[in-house]
Parts: sequence; C-alpha cells; structure tokens
Amino acid sequence: MDTHNLHQLSAWAAQRNITITGFMGTGKTTVGRLLAARLDRPFVDIDEQIVAHFGKPIAQVFADEGEEAFRAVESQICRQLAGQQGLVIATGGGAIVDPRNREALAASGPLICLTAEVETILDRVEAATDRPLLPGDREQKRANIEQLLRLRRGVYASLPLQVATDGLEPEAIVQRTLELLAGDQEIAGMTRIPVPTPTGGYDICIREGLLAEAGRLLGNRGLAPGKAAIVSNPAIAAHYGEAVAGSLAAAGYEPVICTVPEGEAHKTLASIRALYDQFLAAGLDRRSPVIGLGGGVIGDMAGFAAATYLRGVPFVQIPTSLLAMVDASVGGKTGVDLPQGKNLVGAFKQPEAVIIDPAVMATLPGEEFRAGLAEVVKHGIIGAPRLFRELEAAGPANLTQLVADAVRVKVEVVTEDPFEQGRRATLNLGHTFGHAIELVSQFQVRHGEAVALG
Repeated sequence: MDTHNLHQLSAWAAQRNITITGFMGTGKTTVGRLLAARLDRPFVDIDEQIVAHFGKPIAQVFADEGEEAFRAVESQICRQLAGQQGLVIATGGGAIVDPRNREALAASGPLICLTAEVETILDRVEAATDRPLLPGDREQKRANIEQLLRLRRGVYASLPLQVATDGLEPEAIVQRTLELLAGDQEIAGMTRIPVPTPTGGYDICIREGLLAEAGRLLGNRGLAPGKAAIVSNPAIAAHYGEAVAGSLAAAGYEPVICTVPEGEAHKTLASIRALYDQFLAAGLDRRSPVIGLGGGVIGDMAGFAAATYLRGVPFVQIPTSLLAMVDASVGGKTGVDLPQGKNLVGAFKQPEAVIIDPAVMATLPGEEFRAGLAEVVKHGIIGAPRLFRELEAAGPANLTQLVADAVRVKVEVVTEDPFEQGRRATLNLGHTFGHAIELVSQFQVRHGEAVALG
C-alpha cells in the first residue's frame, strides 16, 4: 500500500479502533504493534492490561485466581477499550469467544482475525512457558490446541476479515491487514453484529444507505461474482429492486429479479416451485446467491428456496420491514405454510449476511411499522428492559439504534440455542395464539398485530 493510500486509510479510520484477534500463536501482539506504528496510533494489548491489573503473569493469574476471574477482568477491559477511539488493540485468544466482548469491540471498529494451521501454531508456542491452557509436552500441546480450536473455530470463522499467517513474516501480515482494511472502508459507520452459528457465522450489517453497498458486502464475504437472484414481491421490487441489482452489477454479479405474489396467503409450496422455475431459467448454479429482499414472508420463502434449490445455495437477507429486520431475518428459520397451519414445512438455513438499511422504512406503511413494534416490545420484555422502557416513554427516537438494540436480543438467544431446543422458545412469546389468530382471520390480521394480541 503506497503512502497516499495509507494516509487515506489512517484518516478514514481515525475515530475507529482496529482490533487484532485470533487463536494463540497467530501473531496478534507482534502484528498489532507493527500496525500501530504504521498508522501512528496507540497500541493496547489486552493481556498486558490484565497482567497490570493483577500484578502477576497470566499463568499465575489462572493458578491463583482461576479462569473465571481472568475472563471477568478481560471483559471489563474489552468494554473500556471499546469506548475509546483510534486504538490498535490486540486481544487474547479467548477474548472474543464471549459475544459481549465481540460485539463491543466490533462496534468500535473492524476486527481482523489472524489464523494459522495447527502445526504453525505448535511451532510458535512450543517453547512458551506462559500459556496456562497449553501444559505438557509437544503432543499434549497439539491435542490441547486441536481441542481449543474445535471449540472456538465457529467464532473465528464468523469474522469476515481474515489473514492467514502461515509462512508469512510479521511485516507481510501487516501489509495484508492494511489491504483488508482499505477494502473495508465502504462500511465506515456501519454497525456490525456478528452471529456465531454451528456452521460458522455471519454478520448483521446495519446502516442507512447499505442497499447501495450490497454488492461490496457480498464480495467481502467471499460470494463469487456470477448469477444472483433477488427474490421479492412486485411492490417491493418496484421500490428497491433496481437499487440492489445495480449494486450487485457494480460488484461483478449478474442479478435477476425473481418475484412472487405479495402476502402470507402466497407463502406456499406452489410459490416455491415458481421460484425454482425462475432460478433455472436464469441459470443459477450452486455458487449463485439467493437474496431475499422484502418482509418476513419474502425472507421465509427466499430462505427455503435457497436451502433446497440444488441442495442448497448461498442465502442473503435484505429485510425491508421493521418486523423482518428485528425478528424474521435473524436465526436461520425458513419455511412455507400448509392449509393445516403456518410454517409446517421448512428448514434451518443460515444466511451469509443480513443487510439492514433502516432508510427503506420511509416507504413502510404506518400499520406495518406498528406491527413490527410488537416484536421489538417482545425483545424488550425478553432481554432488554431499557428498550422496553424507552418505547413506553417516548417511542423510537433513532431507528438505527432501535433496530440494533432489538437485533442484539435475538442474536444472544439464537446463538445460545440455534435449533430451538431450549431458551429460543422464549422468542415464541405471543406466537402460539398469534399464529391461530392469523389462520382463523385468513391472514387479514398482520403477524405483528396477532403476536401483540397473543
């Protein structure tokens, strides 16, 4: 990266932290120091802060205080640093496993995840005596590394900005990091909420104006240019279809808009068959992303079609209603209705990304917005009392913040229970009677209204 571009990057990111994370032995501290020097920024190593807090080495902290005490102080420091600006931060290997740490750091700026193969990590840490999670000889260390990586791999994989460090000198890793950061500039000011899943993870990206960045966001997440299907209904496609298609085309994709009729009454297997026909006519292959552009009904149908077409293709959510933004687009549940009831046929299909542009709510009818508030209230009851109190007192003052706060509640729940085996059932608050009300009204009562009644 030349001096001019480096200056541009430094100026763009002046108010944002840059956090270097990843497994032990990937070079976080070394790379962080060098990166901070290149960008003329303060450098903070979280492990060094913990050592200063306890007044003893980390291995001794684990021995004397236990891992729980270590993690508590680590979380406190993560939150403190996330409230500052313009830092380069190096985390410990386990810091971002806690979703609260991950979200706090991600909200303050980009997270760069350094990776390495097991043998590389083993070679780098074998002689170290200050690794409390790696006791024993080389083979014991190898076994512990493999076990820890299995536990943490999904979290690391959920971070879209990654640098493989195998065979690279620190300066080369810094250079690749700078190139990644330069490519990430289009999301300045964006709220990114990482969502770990059993198969890896994805980001929920929130910012006004993101429809115009959809193509870049997909490219940054490794979705190869080629055919792409935008699934919508005619009304929403008329408002936003061309904007999304133009963004995709600018990023090298070949978008086609596929439409299905509007409304819950059309969330049927017949509509899914119609989507398959449109996908085939457009020449979609197994690498082609299906993008759901619309409310909860469109997201359900687009996701189910993506889960089943060619045994599964990439899926992206671009919700356009408040209800879909805060609820339906998060968690990977997709499906269609049968005459006997709602969502009786479906699949779990995690998206590659959820792209939320609150500006699209300018065209949302007032009754649809109020219906979406029912899900926001539900999330406030479940896990965000402050959100509930703010809504009760004055209503939503900032739509972007409202959406982000509500989304974080659902992310916390679905991360803990991705397949609805336990706590996730709390998200069904109001839904048992709500679905019945929808069915007997022949879907004349909106989903959010039915949930509020339920």
